[in-house]
Amino acid sequence: MTNTFETRIDRRFAALKTEGRAALVTFVTAGDPDLETSKKILAGLPKAGADVIELGMPFSDPMADGPAIQASSLRALKAGQKMRDTLAMVREFRKTDPDTPIVLMGYYNPIYVYPVAAFLEDAAAAGVDGLIVVDVPPEADDELCLPARDKSINFIRLATPTTDDKRLPAVLKNTSGFLYYVSITGITGAGAANPDDVQLQVARIKKATTLPVAVGFGVRTPEQARAMAKGADGVVVGSALVRAIEESLTEDGRPTGNTVGSVLNLVEGLSAALRSS
Repeated sequence: MTNTFETRIDRRFAALKTEGRAALVTFVTAGDPDLETSKKILAGLPKAGADVIELGMPFSDPMADGPAIQASSLRALKAGQKMRDTLAMVREFRKTDPDTPIVLMGYYNPIYVYPVAAFLEDAAAAGVDGLIVVDVPPEADDELCLPARDKSINFIRLATPTTDDKRLPAVLKNTSGFLYYVSITGITGAGAANPDDVQLQVARIKKATTLPVAVGFGVRTPEQARAMAKGADGVVVGSALVRAIEESLTEDGRPTGNTVGSVLNLVEGLSAALRSS
């Protein structure tokens, strides 16, 4: 669809198209492993090379996510992270970074109980640019997608290898910002896809939309990011980053002096790979 509004996401992808490179889209869970450490990671991501930031909304039953992201969500909840804390993180981030797009990603339940109208009002005021809510299908656009659009918030959908040409128009209908192509079937953090297969699928999708297409799931290394960027407008990395957080923690789950740096160093390597593509 064509937006009647422009967001930071639109501007960022347009700028990167001019540069001739794919965006690095990074995912971390808000409040993981605790609020203060999470805020430091979020603040450091743009300088490390993140072009778009997906900020996970912690939820107790993240059914589409693999063990790494499930664990990050549970760590955040255990540390006391609530939706209002997540929105406050975005507000604080916006005080020093007015340009980097932020997309909240997760599940409908925490939004529903907020509830929806108040959530969208607060999200827009905080500086949220987009939403990825994996368990709200196109058939329920009146529930969240269209109200988000009314608040000038992009609603970003996922397409998968099983999204055929018959289903694709429904997925694209009210999608804006970008389309997230899930390169493999199954949960996050699973095995990597074949880059040639992904390139063919992205080309097929691009025949049906002018939206940027970002590819994710299973991307862990700079080499994989570079390979997945061929033909795509962005590469999403999530499980590898939350795994870096997990591996830096003490046995009782507390952050160490390496926690923030381990994530940002990985982002720097991923960014360098895409910038040299």
